[in-house]
Amino acid sequence: MFVVATAGHVDHGKSTLVQRLTGRWPDRLAEEQRRGLTIDLGFAWTSIDGRDIAFVDVPGHERFVANTLAGVGPVPAVLMVVAATEGWMPQTDEHFAAVQALGVEHMLVVISKADLADPARAVADVRQRLPDAPVVPGTDLDAVRAHLTALVDALPEPDSDADVRLWVDRSFTVRGAGTVVTGTLAAGTLRVGDELEHAGRRVTVRGLQSLERDRTEVGAVARVAVNLRGVDRRDIGRGDTVRTPGAWLDTVEIDVALRGAGTLHEQLVLHVGSAAVPVRVRPLGAAAARLRLARPLPLRVGDVGLLRDPGEHRIAAGVDVLDVRPPALRRRGAARARAAELATGRVAAPVCARAEELRAMGFDVSGRRVGEWVVEEQWWAQRRQQLVTAVARWSAAHDIAAGVPMEELRREIGLPAVELLAPLVAGTGLELADGRVRRPGDQLPERVDKAVRTIEERLAAEPFRAPDADELADLDLGAKELAAAVRAGRLTKVADGVVLGPFVVDQATQVLQRLPQPFTVTEAKRALNTTRRVAVPLLEMLAHQRVTRKDPDGTHRVTG
Repeated sequence: MFVVATAGHVDHGKSTLVQRLTGRWPDRLAEEQRRGLTIDLGFAWTSIDGRDIAFVDVPGHERFVANTLAGVGPVPAVLMVVAATEGWMPQTDEHFAAVQALGVEHMLVVISKADLADPARAVADVRQRLPDAPVVPGTDLDAVRAHLTALVDALPEPDSDADVRLWVDRSFTVRGAGTVVTGTLAAGTLRVGDELEHAGRRVTVRGLQSLERDRTEVGAVARVAVNLRGVDRRDIGRGDTVRTPGAWLDTVEIDVALRGAGTLHEQLVLHVGSAAVPVRVRPLGAAAARLRLARPLPLRVGDVGLLRDPGEHRIAAGVDVLDVRPPALRRRGAARARAAELATGRVAAPVCARAEELRAMGFDVSGRRVGEWVVEEQWWAQRRQQLVTAVARWSAAHDIAAGVPMEELRREIGLPAVELLAPLVAGTGLELADGRVRRPGDQLPERVDKAVRTIEERLAAEPFRAPDADELADLDLGAKELAAAVRAGRLTKVADGVVLGPFVVDQATQVLQRLPQPFTVTEAKRALNTTRRVAVPLLEMLAHQRVTRKDPDGTHRVTG
């Protein structure tokens, strides 16, 4: 299917031309039919030489331009109607400016009412503004049909596998079916049973219609009516979207390139898709701006829209979305640097982002994959070097610390998530344990090494006689110093304040195996030549490592 929108001044015969081509009068509201004036969007379709063509008929009156833009926004081709009796008129001019701002390149001009006046002046008006556009008289329907087929045949092939984002232009309730929304499906494919997203909630496609026929599947480009389960008709309307879940990010701030910009006011309206949202405009150079939206929209890099001044009834500029997650401009000179970047017409993708976020922002998902993240190679290498430097600096300043806390290290080297630390550490020779990053096998500082050697000499003679608190204090071995010695493999922590040699498990096992099985704590204490302060936690440690087992009666036995 192909979708074409009309455009042109009020009362130039847009609806009449659609009716003559399709046999259907597009105005559907009673007020429109009573007044003979298109107020809202109308729809009709026909088949020409095997091509299904759907028309979105738009109002021509300046009071209803917002409705016009809602219809033209998602449509790839335009049928411009100019009356021979009046020629190019003010609203023709605004519609043409809107079509240009929206980047619609495929256009056919029909001169209506050519049977009432010489069309030469109207043709000249069109040629002055559109020297290359085909122009045909509306009195020759065969010629109009021939040019329409040529118009749609020149349209680019839509991406039927793309993520769905259907801009809603109508919503209503059908008795027995529930909420129905309509729109122009510009890309992707809709299927009955699909789960979509609206306003952060999941909705289900209960039914589909296109060209007044029930469908199980509709691919772009197409006019569709979607029966939705999970949303009330009052909660969805023009300017909303239904879209592929998780594939789009709502944004309230975007950086855009400006096309054909004149004088920009701070307060304008952004038209994109079927939405019309007030925005605050902050110029960034001569041809770019930052827009602050009054409500979130699911936008991507590459989206096209326009800025309109409703007070002056004029199109202020066309916009091309360059960034939907722009950086803050708080630093001195940040706005100037950003303006220079935007002046190139292209913004680089984030150096580190989740793959689904890149896709939702409209960037290519290319780069080094790190789990669910995509990182730029040079940036990743720089972070790795910063990591090594930061750990070395920390170790020099904290000679007995267990290592740099992960969250502190993440902030220092500029990682967006702590989960990236583990893959960044891999291959650096550093190790990550207990929520810290450290150098393996760090040597103990001389003062600690000397004190630990004193303990080692004691334990060599009496391996189960742990030094008491006073002895440790005399040696200036506090909790941090003992933890460093344990990490270095010089001591084994049996309990808080209780340390023995590195081979205590094997030594104790050999002694306890020689006892009659089972044995009591007192018997173990005597065999190990130690105190209850050491024997009890040592047996608990051995049981935890399944070297021994404690029986229900409180005795112990070696399991091996």
